[in-house]
This record gives sequence, C-alpha cells and structure tokens, in this order.
Amino acid sequence: MALKNSITDIPGIELGHAQDDEALTGCTVVLCRKGAVGGVDVRGGAPGTRETDLLDPLNLVGKVHAVTLAGGSAYGLDAAGGVMRYLEEHKVGFETGAARVPIVPAAILYDLSLGSASVRPDAEMGYRAASAANADEARQGNLGAGAGASVGKIFGQANAMKAGVGMSSLDIGGGVLVAALAAVNAFGDVVDPQTGEILAGARSTRIGPLKLGAPGYFAGTLETMKSFAGRTILNFATKANTVIGVVATNAKFDKAEATKVAQMAHDGLARAVRPAHTLLDGDTIFALAAGDKNADVSIVGAFAAEAFARAVVNAVRCAAPAGGLPGLFSG
Repeated sequence: MALKNSITDIPGIELGHAQDDEALTGCTVVLCRKGAVGGVDVRGGAPGTRETDLLDPLNLVGKVHAVTLAGGSAYGLDAAGGVMRYLEEHKVGFETGAARVPIVPAAILYDLSLGSASVRPDAEMGYRAASAANADEARQGNLGAGAGASVGKIFGQANAMKAGVGMSSLDIGGGVLVAALAAVNAFGDVVDPQTGEILAGARSTRIGPLKLGAPGYFAGTLETMKSFAGRTILNFATKANTVIGVVATNAKFDKAEATKVAQMAHDGLARAVRPAHTLLDGDTIFALAAGDKNADVSIVGAFAAEAFARAVVNAVRCAAPAGGLPGLFSG
C-alpha cells in the first residue's frame, strides 16, 4: 500500500487538529475508536501528563481510545476533557457498568511565551480536534499542538526557531507498519540524524545579516552549554520545553510490549534533538498497538525510533515562520 507519511497510515487510527492561529496554540488528537493497547515512556525532567499511570502494565485498563497532545502548558491538559466528551457522545469508552468512560491519556508542551499567554487549549478545543479527526489527515507543520512550538531556546525565545508537528510512517515488511507523530518544542537543536548538521535551533546572538543556515547562523546549543557563558545561561534558561508524541503500529502487542516500543522510540528523539531528555524538557512518547499483525517487539521498537527521528526532522522542515521566529518552510 502507498503510505502518506502520516500516523493515519495505521488502520484504525484517525488524526485531528484544532488551533488558534493568532494566539499560536492548539491541540492534536490521535483517535482509536475501537481501542488500542497503549504504553508510555516519560524521559524529560519537566513533564505535564494525564493518565500515564493507567498505562503501567500492572494496572487494569488495557486499551486507550485517544491520545491528546496540547500546547498551553499544564492548562492544556483540559483539552482531554473535550475529547472524552466527544467519545462519550459516540458511545466509545471503557465499560464500567454504570457508564462508558473514554480512556484519553494526554501530554502538554509549553507555548505560552509565543503568541498569547492568555489563550490555551481547553475542552472546547479538544472537542473540535476530536470532531475533525479522520483517517486521511496528513498535514504537518504549524497546526494542532505544534502551532506555538519552537526549538533552540538556550538564548531565550527571541533567538529560537519555529517548529511544529511532524510525522513519518514505515512499512517494515510482513505487512507490519510503524508510524510516528511528534510535536517538537525542544530546548535543544534539531539535527539531521545522518550528518549531525543542525537543521533548526538556537540562532547566534551575532547573526547580523547572515542568511538562514549560513556558517555561524546557529549557535550550537551543545557547544554553548559547555562554555562558561552557557553554564551561566542555564541557571536562567527557560524550563518551558518538551517533545511529545505518539508512535503507532498495526502489530498485536500487550501493554508491556507497547511500553517497550515507547521506550525504544526515545532513541529516535535523541538522534534528532541535541541535547534531549534534559531537566528543562518534558519529553514524553506514547505507543499504540492497534492491529493484529504478529511482529517482534524489538524490531518494531527499532523502527519506531527511526520513524520518530524522521517525524522530529519533518516537524522543523514543515514549520513556517510565525510569532517573529524564522521557519524552514516558506510555502
């Protein structure tokens, strides 16, 4: 089958976005109406999440019905309530006897310093994103949870670059598919995993008339961090960063195996973001097993990492300028 480089290449997965283009914030919903076995791995030191304990393999509920990713910092967790309302109206959820309760884990990123800090994703926006979800959505860039995302913030927001939502999908043989979606709001730089070249990140404070990507344009977050100036800056650096995302497969896994896939997907994040998993980031990846294909969890996990790295790169390559920040995509 022809893949469209979207998480919706996984049968049974739908995707919806809603955003405020003026306030530069929004939310993204990965919908699985029939339920999908879920896992999660949180690696960043400053996460904002909901229902992650439920995904522990030791706990009761086996399937989730959606994952919500949102801007707005901790306020954005409210968006998941709107997704729950939408699913309840469509009779989707975990049967408790008295009611069906939709299971909707969520994670947020901090975008309050770009656009308007007083406008945040809420239940109404989450409902809109869920209502818009469909199996053909393949857009990337400045939408949904990536509307206000940026990368490279060691010198503050003013010297960052615009990022957004990116996706990737892979056919790994035997009818098994792996896909990823990333909302990229990293403290560090996004690099080409093959070459280590910075694609988007902290811009030099002395860029002057230099054009995007010219020698000296990027400060190099990792190099800056080991300098005296960099160590001093870190004492005051924004703690408002994270990469959040979802990897999905049509393989048949249990919760422990889905959790392993989420863990391995973080390798892809680390290949594409330098540095990753800092105390200044809230890096969180969910995994969804939404099919019945027999597959080796180590193989799926390895390609989940590859798909996630590609999704991170696409999140900056598809990001247009916004909020005064340059982006790589010019339309």
